[in-house]
Amino acid sequence: MKNFKIGDKITRVPLIQGGMGVGISLGRLAGSVAKAGGVGIISTAQIGYREEDFDRNPAAANERAIAGEMKKAREISGDGIIGYNIMVALKEYASHVKAAVKAGADIIISGAGLPTELPELVKGSLTKIAPIVSTDKSAKVILKYWDRKYKRTADLVVIEGPQAGGHLGFHKEELEKYTEESYSEEIKKIITTVKSYAEKYETEIPVIVAGGIYNREDVQKVDNLGADGIQVATRFITTEECDADIHYKEAHLKAKESDIAIVKSPVGMPGRAIMNKFMTRVMNGEQIPHSPCHGCLVKCSPKEIPYCITDGLINAVKGNVDEGLLFCKIVHQLIYDRGNCYDLFLGNTWKIIIKCTSVYNICGCFADISGFINQCRRISGACSDTTFTGRKNCSYNSRSPGCCNKRDVFMFHHHIACLKCRFLYSNCNVVRTTAL
Repeated sequence: MKNFKIGDKITRVPLIQGGMGVGISLGRLAGSVAKAGGVGIISTAQIGYREEDFDRNPAAANERAIAGEMKKAREISGDGIIGYNIMVALKEYASHVKAAVKAGADIIISGAGLPTELPELVKGSLTKIAPIVSTDKSAKVILKYWDRKYKRTADLVVIEGPQAGGHLGFHKEELEKYTEESYSEEIKKIITTVKSYAEKYETEIPVIVAGGIYNREDVQKVDNLGADGIQVATRFITTEECDADIHYKEAHLKAKESDIAIVKSPVGMPGRAIMNKFMTRVMNGEQIPHSPCHGCLVKCSPKEIPYCITDGLINAVKGNVDEGLLFCKIVHQLIYDRGNCYDLFLGNTWKIIIKCTSVYNICGCFADISGFINQCRRISGACSDTTFTGRKNCSYNSRSPGCCNKRDVFMFHHHIACLKCRFLYSNCNVVRTTAL
């Protein structure tokens, strides 16, 4: 995959960090991703939950936090690419968009409904806009609407597939219908539709695929389908830079594929989340008592909802994971434990190895393997072991002489990460990383 442009800026890594609310992807995470070369995305969903007046005046608290989190992100990333994810389903959608534009958003990504009015809300600004679509039908509807009403098109399109975490743009029956093969065909159709509008407006519209991006094979698959980049969200949850409480991160570290289920959401859409005590009560039909309404969703009747999504998400991000809603993608043994490393993807001749406690290692370690082996040797420092013997190195006892103890080396499959010498063995190849 090649890097793509958002306005006058170009990524160094063709990756968008997906927006996660409430409070999972705020200024620290988005800024760190942008600094590493990807696109950092702040979620505006109840973004002001930590503000002192949130319970009394959530609308004002959220608008203030939209500006505050961008300021934090800019302090980290400098001139990196930072935007917002703003759900159409939000009651204060228009004010969130305007606040994001005022804060200097490079891009606004909008889903949980079709963002029909988004072009008008950003008119006259430099902020770029991207709808989230899940089917070719929805892509045709929104692009045709923008074309006819505003005489413009999208600056980027995100395709969110049925394996994504959080709210899903499908009915439950559709989730059961789609196979990997059939959805691959849907992605091709969407890309064709987007290209037709790109040709009409004589521009480029990057198409980003999201949902179930687990490893390098997944990235290769969407690359082969014609995607210009990927969006990854859940994998960033366990990074040090993620804005959530440590107990929230640990819940994802412990989660197995069998713990993930399609759940009910007051948004009116199905969602994918980790089953816990709270969600078990919901799925059993219990109506969970909730706090006074914070006015988050357009379509919400506090007297009728099975639970308050604001309460559930805030409980989760604060670390009360038994009584919270923990959105999550399909795990596929995603994370092994807090210290372990794992492969993310391989694209063309580029390889990335990531450590689950560093954003940089998720999106910033694209390295031409052949070009960096000697440089890795030069920066090895305390470590004298610069031979690459592949699988023979795959044990804690084979750690390099400069390492202090077993905690300095983490084993995963046939890879070792040495924290002292700051490089990764990957069979017989070495990939440079400076964020360990």
